[in-house]
Parts: sequence; C-alpha cells; structure tokens
Amino acid sequence: MLAARGTGKTAPMATERGSRVPLRPALVVLPTYNERENLEPISRAILAATDEVDVLVVDDGSPDGTGELADQIARREPRVKVLHRENKEGLGRAYLAGFAVALREGYRLVLEMDADFSHDPKYLPGMLELAKEADLVIGSRNVAGGGTVDWGWGRRLLSRGGSFYARTILGVGVRDLTGGFKCFRREVLEAIDLASVQCSGYAFQIELTYRTIRRGFRVREMPILFADRRVGQSKMSPAIVVEAVRSVWSMRFPALRGRSR
Repeated sequence: MLAARGTGKTAPMATERGSRVPLRPALVVLPTYNERENLEPISRAILAATDEVDVLVVDDGSPDGTGELADQIARREPRVKVLHRENKEGLGRAYLAGFAVALREGYRLVLEMDADFSHDPKYLPGMLELAKEADLVIGSRNVAGGGTVDWGWGRRLLSRGGSFYARTILGVGVRDLTGGFKCFRREVLEAIDLASVQCSGYAFQIELTYRTIRRGFRVREMPILFADRRVGQSKMSPAIVVEAVRSVWSMRFPALRGRSR
C-alpha cells in the first residue's frame, strides 16, 4: 500500500483546448532509501541546474529520517514534492510510483536520477535540450565522451559486460542499457504499459529502454561521467545482477516468463 503525503506545492495547471497543461515541463523522480546525508545537497543542485524542473522525492520509509527531511525541504521549496511509501519494494517500484504522479499531474518530461550524486545534475540542461528531438534520452557511460569515475576494474567490467550481454540478446544498439539517468517524454510512459513492468534494479532500466525501442520511439544517448556515490552505501547486490541476467531472456522471448513462474 502506498502512503502519499504531498507536502510540496503542486505546479499550477492551465487548460488548453480541454486538456491539462503543466506550467513546468519536467519532473525529476528521485527515489530515496537512507539518503539523508545526500538529499539536501542533491535537491539544491538539481534546482540550481535548471529552472525547468520540479523534484519528486519518493521515499521508501527510510529509517534514517530521509522522508522527514524531504518534508522539511518541500515546506521551504515549492518545486519539491514528496511521495511517502510504507515499504521498501525496490528501485523499479519506486520509479513506477513516481511516474504515476508525474503523468497524473501532467508533466511533459519525466526524468530518473539517483540521489547520491552518481548522476551529476549539471547534465540536466543537456538532457532537456536533447529531449526536443528524442523520446528517450539516456545519460550514457558507454558512448564517446562518457565514462566512470573512481570505479575499480571489477565494477567497470560488470557494468560494460552487463550492457553488452543485454544488447546482444535483445538485438538493440543502445550502449548503456543499464543506465538509470534518463529523460522520457510522457508519451513514452503512456505507451509502454507500465502496469505490466516486471523488473527492478538493473533489469528495470533494461526493460524500460527495450520497451521504448520496441514501440518505435526515438532514443538518444548523451555522454556523461558517472561518479561513485559521495556518502552512504551502494544498493547493488548479487540478487540484482542475477535478476538482470535472467530477465533479458524473458524480455526477448516473452513465452519464457510464463514458464519460469
């Protein structure tokens, strides 16, 4: 069960030919779990990067008080909103809850990013600009000009190997299929049947991008440098990796999903 307490002000809505049109074009969905140390600086950096975005913090009942801090920030800053969820259900479920809010409130663009500064807010203006000609913009570590900072060879191999493995099985050309820094046009999220998304973690990112491609939408990769988190602990686990390895086969061959249950 989701518990939503909207402590930030909702962006005003205008009516145009009978439809709801947002005055602010984009919403950054920012999932959090025990990100108290990061939340205030990342929120401030996002809002400073561009005045074209609002922020939705989706907190999964963080025991460290992240949700309470989010409420405090939202009371001070009308561009910040908060969605409280009672249980930790994984990154994918948190994003889906945030997407539902973004679509309901009429945002034209919906962005994903991490709360730990591994996704630098300085790239937001470039992603919004590219979204004028693409339906999905991916902040990519694996195209020319992109890369990672302060990663060991093992983690770098896992990331690049995972993307290579997934794009080989799925037959797509996107270089960074596991990347989680994205900007969607609302039309994409409306078309890819979010209610049927099965995966979380790395596999969630692969599944959304693959569904976008299969629907014929335009995908562009923008080079970014992906840095290791500043504070706190990584949410990566062996279970997330195993899920990604298995899930790409059921994405490519949907009949396998029924057999695996």
